[in-house]
Amino acid sequence: MKKNILIISLMTLCLGSLKAQQVPQFSQNMFNKLANNPGSAGSSGNINAIVLHRSQWMGFDGAPTTLNLSVDAPFELLNGGLGLNIVSDAIAEYSNLGVQLSYAYRTDLGDGQLGIGASAGMFQSGLNGVKLIPADIGDISIPNGEVSGSAMDFGGGVYYNTQDVYIGLSTLHITEPSIEKTDGGIINLSRHYFLLAGYYHEINPLLSLNPSIYLKSDGTTSQLDVNTNILYNNKIWGGVSYRLDEGIVLLTGMNINDDLKFGLAYDVVLNQIKNNSIEFMLGYSFKVDYDRPIKSYENPRYL
Repeated sequence: MKKNILIISLMTLCLGSLKAQQVPQFSQNMFNKLANNPGSAGSSGNINAIVLHRSQWMGFDGAPTTLNLSVDAPFELLNGGLGLNIVSDAIAEYSNLGVQLSYAYRTDLGDGQLGIGASAGMFQSGLNGVKLIPADIGDISIPNGEVSGSAMDFGGGVYYNTQDVYIGLSTLHITEPSIEKTDGGIINLSRHYFLLAGYYHEINPLLSLNPSIYLKSDGTTSQLDVNTNILYNNKIWGGVSYRLDEGIVLLTGMNINDDLKFGLAYDVVLNQIKNNSIEFMLGYSFKVDYDRPIKSYENPRYL
C-alpha cells in the first residue's frame, strides 16, 4: 500500500510543470546506438532491427517498464542512412511514447566513416487518472479520466566508427518542447546530451575484449556507465558495467547465428531502492546487397 501511495504522489507531481530526465534508462546501450544518436543510422552497412524490453525495480508496484524498437539501414542514393526509433515507457498510470525518424549523412574520414545526423518526430505523454485515489476528495489536481498531450521533438548527433573504434556525441529534445495536456497541465522536456564510445581488442583468435562507456546528462544530473564485455569465439559474451553512484550491471548474451543475437542484462542496485531490474535484447541484421560493393566499417565481432 505504501508503495502505491509513493507512486501516486510521484504522479501527482507530474501533473503540473515537470522538468526531469524523460529519456528511459537502458543497460545494453552498446547494442542500440540509434536510440540516442541519429548520426549512427546506416553505420554498419546492414539493415539492423533491435528490440529492448526493460522491467525496472522488479516487485515494486507500478514500477517502470520500457519497450524500445529501432531499425536503421544504409541508403546509397541518400549518401547516408535512415532510421526509425520507437520508445514506449510506462510507470504506474503515467506513460510516454516517442517516435523518431532519423537521417545521417555519411562520409569517409581517415580509417573510418563519419555520420552527421538529425532526428524529428513526436513525443506523447499521458496519464490515466481513473485508478488514482486522491488523499483529499475533490482534489482538482488529480484528473478523473485520461489526459494526454504531444509535441514535436528533435535531435541531432555525430558518430564516427572504424573497424575497431566508435565514438558519438548527440543531443535529444533540442528545442526543449513543452507538452500541454488536455487538462491544462504542462510537461517540459529537458534537453539531454550523450557520449558513447567503444573499442574492440582481439586478445587471441578466440577471445576479444570490448570496453565501452555511456554518458547521459540533462545538464543537472548525469548517468555514467563503464562497461567491459568479453566475446568468446564470436558466439557468447559476458561482462559487467559499473553505473556511477548506483550499482553494477551483469551482462550476457549470444550470437544465435550470423544474423540473430540475444542479450540479457541484470541490474543490481546497491543503494536506495533495493529492487533490481532486468532487460532483454533481441537483434537481427539483414545483409544488404548492392550492385556495387558498399564500404562497411562494422567489425563482425564487435558487440
